[in-house]
Amino acid sequence: MAMEKEINLKKNLGFFVSTSIVIGTVIGSGIFMKPGIVLASTGNSTMAILAWIIGGIITLASGLTIAEVSVKIPKTGGLYAYLEEVYGKLWGFLCGWVQTIIYGPAVIGALGLYFGSLLAGFFGFAESSKIIIGIITVIFLGILNILGTQFGGFIQGLSTIGKLIPIVLIALFGIWQGEFPVLNMGSGISHEISMGGAVLATLWAYDGWMNVGFMAGEMKNPAKTLPIAIISGIMVVIIAYLTVNIAMFHVLPASQIVKLGPNAAEAAATKLFGDMGGKLLTIGILISIFGCLNGKVLTFPRIPFAMAEDGFLPASRSISWIHPKFKTPVGATISQMIIAILMMTLGNPDRLSDIAIFTVFSFYGLAFYAVFLLRKNKTENHLYKVPLYPITPIIAILGSIYIVGSAMLNSPIDALISLCITLVGLPFYWKAKSKTQAKTIAKAS
Repeated sequence: MAMEKEINLKKNLGFFVSTSIVIGTVIGSGIFMKPGIVLASTGNSTMAILAWIIGGIITLASGLTIAEVSVKIPKTGGLYAYLEEVYGKLWGFLCGWVQTIIYGPAVIGALGLYFGSLLAGFFGFAESSKIIIGIITVIFLGILNILGTQFGGFIQGLSTIGKLIPIVLIALFGIWQGEFPVLNMGSGISHEISMGGAVLATLWAYDGWMNVGFMAGEMKNPAKTLPIAIISGIMVVIIAYLTVNIAMFHVLPASQIVKLGPNAAEAAATKLFGDMGGKLLTIGILISIFGCLNGKVLTFPRIPFAMAEDGFLPASRSISWIHPKFKTPVGATISQMIIAILMMTLGNPDRLSDIAIFTVFSFYGLAFYAVFLLRKNKTENHLYKVPLYPITPIIAILGSIYIVGSAMLNSPIDALISLCITLVGLPFYWKAKSKTQAKTIAKAS
């Protein structure tokens, strides 16, 4: 039955769309908001750039590692599918549960609200309208992606090009016309320096690259396309992050970047291009968030879809329903939209997303370690092997351990809440497992 559903998903995603999903789901608002945070944590511009490089190395090591896992397990569901295949259904379920109930909808809701707030401010609408705008945007993208992955993929490709335009302009003109030294600029902050906090901030900005793995079952040639898309997408993101940071350091004093915080990029654009530059950058950020939101709406429903195929969610038959004409996971998409909209109206999805990050990175570490187990089992793979093995996967694993450890030390309550949310899913798993066993016994008798 699961195999039949896998075949029914339309395989129409190629290299360009897959790569744009990686770029689009990573580059949202972080590239414009994180420079000040990283700079404040490191104390000077040289160490800030080093933090972005370290974060990029960890992310690239993670991408190179997961690419081998994805080639050996090219299934729709991404992280959920990988863990289920390597560690068994329980670990796959727990990972998918957290992403389905909290992480995916919370991120969609947060991006929707941020997009609504920025759009309302741009046109002078009341602040209260941000929820309505955000909900309408989420529903609009949900409908488009239900009508066919080619529509969502088209938006993803177009928005990725659109969001790269302001990034390229700031990078090129900032490096060309800037007057301040890039290296060794003091941040003006006297509090304790934390290189660890700076790297952690960059890793949040780099997160999202694994989402393309959720779409493996809909790629024309996942074994070939997926690793190349992951690696090339991450490389584009690293270059974009580094060049924008260098340009901003060249245009604005480090102390001003820290003081302006999320408004530093707009100030840099205004200085480079005049008042119109600030407005154009706002449009660029809107395009960036819109594309990032579309990437989440396109990819996150594949997690509950994969889980529902295995019968591990309530109303699995409805959630795993594929539209007979469009061949898209309608039930899973609608379920994610409902939870996301509920979060947008009842709570702060940013906090929920932060809580979920702790658990998600715990599962990331398990996925990276899976490459050792797959090689130990001598799983054949002639298409792609992670370079510099075993150093590359070890770097990825250490990066995950660092994130989880930092979260436990800095936010122990959030870590505890995340653990509780994970454990709440166990009764649903046991119930689904008992039903499966009962059906197996009934068939045997």
